[in-house]
Amino acid sequence: MTIFFERNFQRGFGTFALTGNELKTAVTAAVEVGYRAFDTAQMYRNEADTGAALKATGIPRGEFCITTKVHPDNFGENRFLESVEQSLTALQVDQVDVLLLHWPPIGGNVAPSLRLLQQALDRGLTRNIGVSNYTVAMMNEAVAVVDVPIVTNQVEFHPLLDQSRLLAGASKAGIPLSSYCSVARGLILKSPELAEIGASYGKSAAQIALRWIFQKGISINVMSSNPANIRANFDIVDFCLSCVDMARIERLSERNYRIVQADVSPWAPDWD
Repeated sequence: MTIFFERNFQRGFGTFALTGNELKTAVTAAVEVGYRAFDTAQMYRNEADTGAALKATGIPRGEFCITTKVHPDNFGENRFLESVEQSLTALQVDQVDVLLLHWPPIGGNVAPSLRLLQQALDRGLTRNIGVSNYTVAMMNEAVAVVDVPIVTNQVEFHPLLDQSRLLAGASKAGIPLSSYCSVARGLILKSPELAEIGASYGKSAAQIALRWIFQKGISINVMSSNPANIRANFDIVDFCLSCVDMARIERLSERNYRIVQADVSPWAPDWD
Protein backbone atom coordinates (compact mmCIF):
# COMPACT_ATOMS: atom_id res chain seq x y z
CA MET A 1 0.00 0.00 0.00
CA THR A 2 2.82 2.40 0.84
CA ILE A 3 6.58 2.64 0.69
CA PHE A 4 6.73 2.62 4.49
CA PHE A 5 5.70 -1.00 4.74
CA GLU A 6 7.73 -2.53 1.98
CA ARG A 7 9.83 -5.27 3.53
CA ASN A 8 13.13 -3.39 3.33
CA PHE A 9 11.68 -0.58 5.43
CA GLN A 10 10.21 -2.67 8.25
CA ARG A 11 13.48 -2.46 10.16
CA GLY A 12 14.16 1.20 10.84
CA PHE A 13 17.12 2.97 12.41
CA GLY A 14 16.19 5.52 15.06
CA THR A 15 18.32 8.59 15.69
CA PHE A 16 17.02 9.81 19.05
CA ALA A 17 19.81 11.29 21.19
CA LEU A 18 22.41 11.06 18.42
CA THR A 19 24.01 14.20 16.99
CA GLY A 20 27.13 15.32 15.16
CA ASN A 21 29.90 12.85 14.42
CA GLU A 22 28.33 10.17 16.59
CA LEU A 23 25.19 10.29 14.46
CA LYS A 24 27.15 10.32 11.20
CA THR A 25 29.21 7.30 12.27
CA ALA A 26 26.10 5.39 13.37
CA VAL A 27 24.16 6.20 10.18
CA THR A 28 27.14 5.19 8.04
CA ALA A 29 27.37 1.85 9.87
CA ALA A 30 23.61 1.33 9.59
CA VAL A 31 23.62 1.95 5.84
CA GLU A 32 26.52 -0.45 5.39
CA VAL A 33 24.59 -3.14 7.27
CA GLY A 34 21.52 -2.62 5.09
CA TYR A 35 19.25 -0.15 6.85
CA ARG A 36 17.32 2.06 4.48
CA ALA A 37 14.63 3.43 6.83
CA PHE A 38 15.69 6.26 9.13
CA ASP A 39 13.65 8.00 11.81
CA THR A 40 14.19 11.50 13.17
CA ALA A 41 12.07 14.33 14.61
CA GLN A 42 11.98 18.05 15.13
CA MET A 43 12.16 17.32 18.85
CA TYR A 44 15.46 15.43 18.46
CA ARG A 45 17.24 18.52 17.11
CA ASN A 46 19.23 16.34 14.70
CA GLU A 47 17.37 16.61 11.40
CA ALA A 48 20.23 18.55 9.80
CA ASP A 49 22.79 16.04 11.05
CA THR A 50 20.62 13.17 9.82
CA GLY A 51 20.19 14.73 6.39
CA ALA A 52 23.91 15.40 6.05
CA ALA A 53 24.78 11.88 7.18
CA LEU A 54 22.40 10.25 4.70
CA LYS A 55 23.62 12.43 1.85
CA ALA A 56 27.24 11.61 2.69
CA THR A 57 26.55 7.89 2.15
CA GLY A 58 26.16 8.45 -1.59
CA ILE A 59 23.05 6.26 -1.63
CA PRO A 60 20.36 7.69 -3.95
CA ARG A 61 17.56 9.49 -2.11
CA GLY A 62 14.96 7.16 -3.59
CA GLU A 63 16.43 4.18 -1.76
CA PHE A 64 15.73 5.70 1.66
CA CYS A 65 12.54 5.89 3.68
CA ILE A 66 12.89 9.02 5.82
CA THR A 67 10.50 9.69 8.68
CA THR A 68 10.30 12.84 10.75
CA LYS A 69 7.81 14.11 13.31
CA VAL A 70 6.21 17.46 14.02
CA HIS A 71 6.80 18.85 17.51
CA PRO A 72 3.55 19.56 19.42
CA ASP A 73 4.69 23.16 19.88
CA ASN A 74 4.27 23.52 16.10
CA PHE A 75 0.70 22.25 15.92
CA GLY A 76 -0.74 25.74 15.44
CA GLU A 77 -1.96 26.81 12.00
CA ASN A 78 0.64 29.59 11.88
CA ARG A 79 3.54 27.22 12.57
CA PHE A 80 2.77 23.71 11.34
CA LEU A 81 3.52 23.86 7.62
CA GLU A 82 6.42 26.26 8.06
CA SER A 83 8.00 23.88 10.57
CA VAL A 84 7.66 20.99 8.11
CA GLU A 85 9.31 23.04 5.38
CA GLN A 86 12.15 23.80 7.79
CA SER A 87 12.49 20.07 8.47
CA LEU A 88 12.76 19.36 4.75
CA THR A 89 15.45 22.01 4.38
CA ALA A 90 17.38 20.53 7.30
CA LEU A 91 17.06 17.02 5.87
CA GLN A 92 18.05 18.23 2.38
CA VAL A 93 14.99 16.65 0.75
CA ASP A 94 11.97 17.89 -1.20
CA GLN A 95 9.62 15.69 0.80
CA VAL A 96 9.81 13.04 3.49
CA ASP A 97 8.41 9.57 3.05
CA VAL A 98 6.47 9.64 6.33
CA LEU A 99 5.44 12.64 8.42
CA LEU A 100 4.14 11.95 11.92
CA LEU A 101 2.52 13.95 14.66
CA HIS A 102 4.99 13.33 17.48
CA TRP A 103 2.45 13.37 20.32
CA PRO A 104 -1.23 14.03 20.76
CA PRO A 105 -1.81 17.62 21.93
CA ILE A 106 -2.32 18.30 25.61
CA GLY A 107 -6.05 18.09 26.22
CA GLY A 108 -6.53 15.35 23.65
CA ASN A 109 -8.21 17.35 20.85
CA VAL A 110 -6.45 15.62 17.96
CA ALA A 111 -8.57 16.86 15.05
CA PRO A 112 -6.88 20.25 14.35
CA SER A 113 -3.36 18.83 14.11
CA LEU A 114 -4.59 15.92 11.99
CA ARG A 115 -6.13 18.33 9.50
CA LEU A 116 -2.84 20.24 9.31
CA LEU A 117 -1.04 16.94 8.79
CA GLN A 118 -3.24 16.19 5.81
CA GLN A 119 -2.53 19.67 4.44
CA ALA A 120 1.17 18.81 4.50
CA LEU A 121 0.40 15.72 2.45
CA ASP A 122 -1.81 17.65 0.03
CA ARG A 123 1.02 20.14 -0.53
CA GLY A 124 3.46 17.37 -1.37
CA LEU A 125 5.64 17.84 1.70
CA THR A 126 5.34 14.13 2.52
CA ARG A 127 4.39 10.91 0.77
CA ASN A 128 2.56 9.43 3.75
CA ILE A 129 1.19 10.57 7.10
CA GLY A 130 0.97 8.97 10.50
CA VAL A 131 0.77 9.58 14.22
CA SER A 132 2.62 8.53 17.32
CA ASN A 133 1.65 7.88 20.92
CA TYR A 134 -2.06 7.74 20.07
CA THR A 135 -4.53 5.77 22.17
CA VAL A 136 -7.23 3.56 20.70
CA ALA A 137 -9.81 6.35 20.96
CA MET A 138 -7.42 8.77 19.24
CA MET A 139 -6.76 6.30 16.42
CA ASN A 140 -10.49 5.91 15.85
CA GLU A 141 -10.91 9.69 15.72
CA ALA A 142 -7.94 10.02 13.35
CA VAL A 143 -9.54 7.64 10.86
CA ALA A 144 -12.71 9.71 10.97
CA VAL A 145 -10.92 13.07 10.56
CA VAL A 146 -8.56 12.44 7.64
CA ASP A 147 -9.56 10.96 4.29
CA VAL A 148 -6.25 9.26 3.47
CA PRO A 149 -4.58 6.21 5.02
CA ILE A 150 -2.71 6.69 8.27
CA VAL A 151 0.32 4.50 7.70
CA THR A 152 1.43 4.07 11.30
CA ASN A 153 1.00 4.84 14.97
CA GLN A 154 4.51 4.80 16.42
CA VAL A 155 4.38 3.71 20.05
CA GLU A 156 6.47 2.21 22.80
CA PHE A 157 6.42 -1.52 22.08
CA HIS A 158 8.55 -4.28 23.59
CA PRO A 159 7.98 -7.62 25.33
CA LEU A 160 7.90 -6.09 28.83
CA LEU A 161 4.87 -3.88 28.12
CA ASP A 162 1.32 -5.09 27.62
CA GLN A 163 0.13 -3.36 24.46
CA SER A 164 -2.45 -6.01 23.56
CA ARG A 165 -5.39 -3.61 23.79
CA LEU A 166 -3.62 -1.01 21.66
CA LEU A 167 -2.63 -3.61 19.06
CA ALA A 168 -6.20 -4.89 18.84
CA GLY A 169 -7.53 -1.35 18.51
CA ALA A 170 -4.97 -0.51 15.83
CA SER A 171 -5.96 -3.58 13.86
CA LYS A 172 -9.62 -2.65 14.06
CA ALA A 173 -8.88 0.94 12.99
CA GLY A 174 -6.67 -0.24 10.15
CA ILE A 175 -3.60 1.61 11.41
CA PRO A 176 -0.37 -0.43 11.55
CA LEU A 177 1.83 0.04 14.61
CA SER A 178 5.56 0.71 14.63
CA SER A 179 7.78 0.48 17.66
CA TYR A 180 10.12 2.66 19.64
CA CYS A 181 11.99 1.69 22.82
CA SER A 182 12.02 -1.69 21.11
CA VAL A 183 14.54 -3.21 23.53
CA ALA A 184 13.18 -1.29 26.55
CA ARG A 185 16.31 0.87 26.63
CA GLY A 186 18.47 -2.13 27.38
CA LEU A 187 16.35 -3.79 30.06
CA ILE A 188 15.66 -6.61 27.60
CA LEU A 189 19.31 -7.60 27.95
CA LYS A 190 18.71 -8.46 31.60
CA SER A 191 15.90 -10.92 30.87
CA PRO A 192 16.95 -14.52 31.64
CA GLU A 193 13.92 -15.82 29.72
CA LEU A 194 14.89 -14.00 26.54
CA ALA A 195 18.52 -15.03 26.94
CA GLU A 196 17.47 -18.67 27.33
CA ILE A 197 15.23 -18.53 24.26
CA GLY A 198 18.01 -16.78 22.35
CA ALA A 199 20.49 -19.52 23.16
CA SER A 200 18.29 -22.07 21.41
CA TYR A 201 18.33 -19.98 18.21
CA GLY A 202 21.90 -18.77 18.41
CA LYS A 203 20.63 -15.21 18.91
CA SER A 204 20.89 -12.56 21.62
CA ALA A 205 18.08 -11.53 23.95
CA ALA A 206 17.75 -8.27 22.01
CA GLN A 207 17.42 -10.11 18.70
CA ILE A 208 14.74 -12.35 20.19
CA ALA A 209 12.79 -9.31 21.41
CA LEU A 210 13.04 -7.62 18.03
CA ARG A 211 12.04 -10.77 16.18
CA TRP A 212 9.01 -11.10 18.47
CA ILE A 213 7.93 -7.57 17.56
CA PHE A 214 8.57 -8.27 13.88
CA GLN A 215 6.49 -11.47 13.91
CA LYS A 216 3.60 -9.57 15.46
CA GLY A 217 3.49 -7.52 12.27
CA ILE A 218 4.97 -4.37 13.76
CA SER A 219 7.67 -2.33 12.07
CA ILE A 220 10.73 -1.76 14.25
CA ASN A 221 12.72 1.33 15.13
CA VAL A 222 15.87 0.70 17.09
CA MET A 223 18.92 2.84 17.80
CA SER A 224 22.51 2.03 18.66
CA SER A 225 25.86 3.72 18.19
CA ASN A 226 27.71 0.40 18.54
CA PRO A 227 28.49 -1.11 15.09
CA ALA A 228 28.16 -4.68 16.37
CA ASN A 229 24.76 -3.95 17.89
CA ILE A 230 23.64 -2.08 14.77
CA ARG A 231 24.34 -5.20 12.73
CA ALA A 232 22.81 -7.57 15.28
CA ASN A 233 19.61 -5.51 15.48
CA PHE A 234 19.25 -5.74 11.70
CA ASP A 235 19.93 -9.48 11.51
CA ILE A 236 16.54 -10.75 12.67
CA VAL A 237 15.02 -12.12 9.47
CA ASP A 238 17.05 -15.33 9.16
CA PHE A 239 15.09 -17.23 11.81
CA CYS A 240 11.51 -17.61 13.03
CA LEU A 241 10.26 -17.94 16.58
CA SER A 242 8.03 -20.92 17.29
CA CYS A 243 4.46 -20.44 18.49
CA VAL A 244 5.54 -21.77 21.89
CA ASP A 245 8.33 -19.24 22.19
CA MET A 246 6.10 -16.40 20.96
CA ALA A 247 3.61 -17.24 23.71
CA ARG A 248 6.37 -17.54 26.30
CA ILE A 249 7.65 -14.07 25.39
CA GLU A 250 4.09 -12.73 25.45
CA ARG A 251 3.82 -13.65 29.12
CA LEU A 252 6.65 -11.25 29.93
CA SER A 253 4.27 -8.38 29.20
CA GLU A 254 2.53 -9.13 32.49
CA ARG A 255 5.20 -6.90 34.04
CA ASN A 256 3.62 -4.01 32.10
CA TYR A 257 6.79 -1.97 32.33
CA ARG A 258 6.30 1.36 30.56
CA ILE A 259 9.23 3.71 30.01
CA VAL A 260 7.44 6.76 28.63
CA GLN A 261 5.13 8.04 31.34
CA ALA A 262 3.88 11.55 32.04
CA ASP A 263 7.03 12.32 34.01
CA VAL A 264 9.03 11.70 30.81
CA SER A 265 6.77 13.61 28.42
CA PRO A 266 4.15 16.24 29.31
CA TRP A 267 2.20 15.19 26.21
CA ALA A 268 1.75 11.58 27.34
CA PRO A 269 -1.97 10.70 27.25
CA ASP A 270 -3.82 8.38 29.59
CA TRP A 271 -2.46 5.18 28.09
CA ASP A 272 -4.69 2.23 27.21
